[in-house]
This record gives sequence, structure tokens and C-alpha cells, in this order.
Amino acid sequence: MNKEIRKKQIAILGSTGSIGVQTLQVIEAHQDLFAPYVLTANNSVDTLIKQALAFHPTAVVIANENKLLQLKDALAHTDIRVYGGDKAIADIVQEEPIDVVVTAMVGYAGLLPTIKAIEANKTIALANKETLVVAGELVTKLARRHQVALLPVDSEHSAIFQCLVGEPKEAVEKLILTASGGPFRNFTLDMLQDVTPTQALNHPNWDMGAKITIDSASMINKGFEVIEAKWLFGMEADQIDVVVHPQSVIHSMVQYRDSSIKAQMGVPDMRLPIQYALTYPNRIVCELERLDFTKYNTLTFEKPDAVRFRNLALAFQAIKQKGNAPCILNAANEVVVAAFLAEKISFLGMSDIIAQCMDVVPHIDIPSYEDYVATDAETRCRASELIIK
Repeated sequence: MNKEIRKKQIAILGSTGSIGVQTLQVIEAHQDLFAPYVLTANNSVDTLIKQALAFHPTAVVIANENKLLQLKDALAHTDIRVYGGDKAIADIVQEEPIDVVVTAMVGYAGLLPTIKAIEANKTIALANKETLVVAGELVTKLARRHQVALLPVDSEHSAIFQCLVGEPKEAVEKLILTASGGPFRNFTLDMLQDVTPTQALNHPNWDMGAKITIDSASMINKGFEVIEAKWLFGMEADQIDVVVHPQSVIHSMVQYRDSSIKAQMGVPDMRLPIQYALTYPNRIVCELERLDFTKYNTLTFEKPDAVRFRNLALAFQAIKQKGNAPCILNAANEVVVAAFLAEKISFLGMSDIIAQCMDVVPHIDIPSYEDYVATDAETRCRASELIIK
């Protein structure tokens, strides 16, 4: 008689966001392999309640403690454990039954829970790119020390990861990250000046949350991915290229020293890289649309314009400055994106404030975790002051 396969217990940090929702879809499609152990959300308590009732995890956590009572009342008739607050998220990821932590929280908030999960020897399915942008050196050193796998969920990094499987690192010459170019790929600087939040939220290829969609439109998202790739794959900045590929069919590529290039391709659907991270090193059946080359008569590639999309240049600047510079970049960006969505600053004004923050916030060559926390707080304060002016 075959022994029953133990289901992987999955913690989804940010289960109500785009990646979190799609992770639950993957789990639902493979209930024989996966079970959600804990679901967390920041503010979306109504969605979290619906998810908890549908998937019946062991525990749920709402970061906003003002919504904790509503969550408790809604789940009082169940045996689901209910917690509130940021500390509860950092604590819950350490529980023994958890096998994989999917870090789908948006922004800096994902850093501490990821660190705590690594210290508890959990496999990390990394969808929160800010974790490595803010503290890449600290996090990757910690992962090596605890022998924890950092499995990328971003489509670009998953593509590179898949292209690298079975290849020696010394054979790699260059990583090539693809970018859709976003909704403003052909806009002039004058046109970009008048871009509205509604326009910026209309991404041509991907269905994402508001913050990530704005990041994609400004191309800082691609800059973050360059920083993330540096730490995930142990590359220098000059070994990472960005190419604009509007069709989003090739998700990224690896160039080898013999001049050959491997590319990972597929229809734009985040469930594929999510599933690959949950099942690695295995590939299992996935009932997603198959890529039909007859529907793509042309695949095009362009060099990104770092003048019109200044945020990409600022990201490369942060890589070269090292230390806490990427942390400054990220913190300033989180503030300016919120301000842009609230129509307090212009689309191009976001880059101006990020650049000013990178000039005025003190640089630290070898930051500790406490330095990152202090840098994040100071940068947010400086950026907010600049917006008010």
C-alpha cells in the first residue's frame, strides 16, 4: 500500500494581494500536494475572512490590529487561530509545521518576517522583491548560514533560475532581464509629465496590485529586479542587462560564455513561477494556457530609455553606491508612489524626490539590520517633507 504523501504546509504572507490570490489558486489546483497553514493580510480583512472560510488554514493574521475584532468575530465559529499585528506575522512564520513561506507582502514590511522565516529554516518562495532590495547582503548571508533556499517567484527571476538549472556558475556571462516597457513605453517626457494615476494603473500585460503596477510604469520595478538578481544569483551590476520586450513572452534570459543564450518563455501568467517555486526541483502538470507561437508573429526588443525612465538609472546608481543606498531608494519610492496615487505629486516628480533622498540621507557602507530600520524611517520622513514642499 502506498503511503499517503504529506502535503507541504504553506504560509502565504499577503494572501489577499495578486500573488497571494494566485498562490491560493495553485494550492486549490493541487490539494493533494499543498495546504495553506497560515494566511496574512495588511488591511483587506473582508477578503481574508473569505479566504479563511474557503481554505480553512490553521491560522490567519491581520497586520492592522484595528480590524482584529472583525476578523475574530467572523471566524469565531471555526477552529482557525486568529492574530493581529506585525509582530504576529513575524512570529507565525516560525511555527514548526510550515514548510514554505511565500513572501507576497508588498514593500519593506516583508523584510522582518522573511528574516524570521529564514532563521526558522523555512524555504522561502520570494515574491517580495523589496526584501533583497533593502537588505540583500544581510538576507543572502543569513540564508547561506541556515542553508535555506531562496526560490524566486517574480516571473523574471524564476525565468533566470530555470535557465541556470544544471549550469555551472562560471559559465554564466550575463543575465538579461526583460521588461514590458509598461503603458508609457512610447511616451515623450512632456507626455509623462501629465500622466494620471488612472493611466499608470492600466498595465498592458500583467494584472498586479496598485503599487507594483505604478512601479512597473515608472520602471523602478525593473531597477528593483536588477538589485534582486544581483543578490539571488551572485552577479555584479555590469553582468545584468535590461531589455524591453513588449510582448512579455520571453520572461528573461541567460547568456553564457560560449555566446549561447537560454530563454524561458510562456504566456504571461504568474501561477507558473509560483507553482515552480512550490514544487522545485520537480515540474508537475499545470492547466494553464500553452504558448502558441502562431499567435505571435513578431517578438520585439528595445533598449530601455534611462532618461525618460529615470528610476531605472537611479536603481543602477544605488547598486554602485552599495550599503544602504538601495534601502533609501526603496523607502523613498514607497512614499512617492503613495503620493502619486493620491495625486499629490506628478509622475516625473517621483524620480525627483527619490534622487533628492539619495543625496541627503546619510550613506552607510556596511549596514546592520538596525541601520536598515533607521535608514528606512529617516528616508520616509525626508521624502514626506519634500512632498509637502
